Amino acid sequence: MKILSTSQIREADAFTILNEPIKSIDLMERAATAVFRRILPKLSPEQPIKVFAGMGNNGGDGLVLARLLLQQGFKVYTYIVKHSDKGSNDFEINLELLKHIPNVEISEIEATSLLPECGPHDLLVDAIFGSGLNKPITGFPANLIEHINKSLSVVIAIDIPSGLYADMPVDIKKDNIVKADHTYTFEVPKLAFLFPENEFFVGNWEIVPIGLHPDFIKDVQSKNHLIDEALVRSLLHPRAKFAHKGNFGHALLIAGSAGKSGAAILAAKACLRSGAGLLHVHLPEKALLPLQSSIPEAMISTDECSSHFSKLPDLAAFNAIGVGPGLGTHDESAKALKLLIQNAKVPLVFDADALNILSENKTWLAFVPPGSVFTPHPIEFERLAGKWSDSFERLEMQRKMSQRFNIYIVLKGAHTTITTPLGEAWFNSTGNPGMATAGSGDVLTGIITGLLAQRYTPFSASILGVFIHGLAGDIAAIENSEESMIASDINRSIGKAYMKLKRNIATY
Repeated sequence: MKILSTSQIREADAFTILNEPIKSIDLMERAATAVFRRILPKLSPEQPIKVFAGMGNNGGDGLVLARLLLQQGFKVYTYIVKHSDKGSNDFEINLELLKHIPNVEISEIEATSLLPECGPHDLLVDAIFGSGLNKPITGFPANLIEHINKSLSVVIAIDIPSGLYADMPVDIKKDNIVKADHTYTFEVPKLAFLFPENEFFVGNWEIVPIGLHPDFIKDVQSKNHLIDEALVRSLLHPRAKFAHKGNFGHALLIAGSAGKSGAAILAAKACLRSGAGLLHVHLPEKALLPLQSSIPEAMISTDECSSHFSKLPDLAAFNAIGVGPGLGTHDESAKALKLLIQNAKVPLVFDADALNILSENKTWLAFVPPGSVFTPHPIEFERLAGKWSDSFERLEMQRKMSQRFNIYIVLKGAHTTITTPLGEAWFNSTGNPGMATAGSGDVLTGIITGLLAQRYTPFSASILGVFIHGLAGDIAAIENSEESMIASDINRSIGKAYMKLKRNIATY
């Protein structure tokens, strides 16, 4: 799913109006009706609803919603936030329509107005400013936003919380921004929704389709995307009836050190669960017995050093190589990693200590095999790329690093972000906070390595890897709860994730 900029959304609206064709006032009706249908099952008949409508089209959406709610018998109070002398054309039309509804209550909020009381049982609808806002909110609208944020009411935002920019950072300490509990955004997500510093304002967000013209969405160019099930299903390779283990690749995992065999075990299990035909694990002797006991399906070679990685095995037989989980950062390990970079003929998956070694030896980045996959968490990425002031800047740093070194960077977290050598960014749509647990990243490394071994492209392996990893985490959270799930639960759920994805693939 493409993530469009504010200007592209305006173009999509205009294209839809011209080519469907549909009047702009009817498109507004359609959009607000879609939000109405989404929230209606969640409303209590006795719940007071207070709609705060600005003077633009976002306010017009709020007026349509107020009218629809009144027609269903809800107690609705509508407040016109008079930040302008005149509203947009569609706003003014919908204001007149609202005035003719029985039992309507409409008030205006201006600089000298007393602000309405907002109680803990009220539902507040933020339709003050939409996604076109590009400067901080000041004056009495800022006072109103502060008033809304201090209330104990549930707050929903239409399209975007007022004061939040869709395409650029805000100053969360100074800017006046509505803190919504739920945001219902039109057609496609806003880029700002995918960044951690904005969670406080956006709350839980949902995409509400409003029927923007599919030809525009199909043809418009975007460098930012949200990964969805349709894409993931299209990337899955079918398995032939007469296939054998050699058809699904031979993976090498270089992992583990004294006291850190668990990371190697988690990654190895995930590699096999992802579908790799054969797995070879290279590890030091002190990590050998735990892995052999845990994974009888894996082949093993023992490093010359008993405690850490120091020598490369023969690389000739392998279709994919993952390195880093539980590796340690010993000087001998760093030298062996350098030799791996110099001698590997296939893309590598770098994780954990392999990334930490690279961050201390950044000149090696230029020699990393093209198409390799890096899987850092934010601190590991900071060591590699430097500090950033906000997530927009971080995304551009990540994007440029992928382009410069011809690598895929999988930055782990909520909405794990994949950047590609073409400068695209892909945000994951699966996963939950329960995955913030030790070993979860090792599982992801194993999955991506296993997919590469099966001859998925680095792009497909990265997209599939993060989606399946997150989906397995979602299944594990249902079965174990977010609080109690551990990385092994994610591993155990990989098969169920595959089954869910394949369930709805069309067959003849």
